[in-house]
Amino acid sequence: MSHADDHAGTRRDFLYYATAGAGVVATGAAVWPLVNQMNPSADTRALSSIFVDVSAVEVGTQLTVKWRGKPVFIRRRSADEIKAGRDTALSDLVDAKAENANKPDADASDANRTLDEAGEWLVMMGVCTHLGCVPLGDGAGDFGGWFCPCHGSHYDTAGRIRKGPAPRNLDIPVAQFTDATTIKLG
Repeated sequence: MSHADDHAGTRRDFLYYATAGAGVVATGAAVWPLVNQMNPSADTRALSSIFVDVSAVEVGTQLTVKWRGKPVFIRRRSADEIKAGRDTALSDLVDAKAENANKPDADASDANRTLDEAGEWLVMMGVCTHLGCVPLGDGAGDFGGWFCPCHGSHYDTAGRIRKGPAPRNLDIPVAQFTDATTIKLG
């Protein structure tokens, strides 16, 4: 056996490894654009969170904004609305869960559905949980909150389903105050 034959196996092994490595790199370069296209576009990422100025919202009124293509109700509740929400027993509710993304496992008490401890600010998705209609506000319905005229769902002053075909309370999105007059959604 010559000295040249001793190196032949080593060169062959190197060629196998080099070819396999080049194949892995080429496959990764070809697959990456296909995977990357599934990421959200820049305009979608920009809408993932918005800031809402609530300085002009008077007590007892509501502001509706569009976020992620859906209406969001931002209500500054009056003392009577807060009292009505806090006086409702959990046993009277159809859905006992808060449906609050800020407090995932909380019960549907009024305090677990509002943005602040005083209960003045209620921020919720304006989409009926029955078939996705937009409920009417400003004290509509049998419980002084929101009413979905399409199929007759009645929500109370905390956005909790009280009567009708809707199976769940109105959803509370991830939200927080960034300062005294600005709410960040998302």
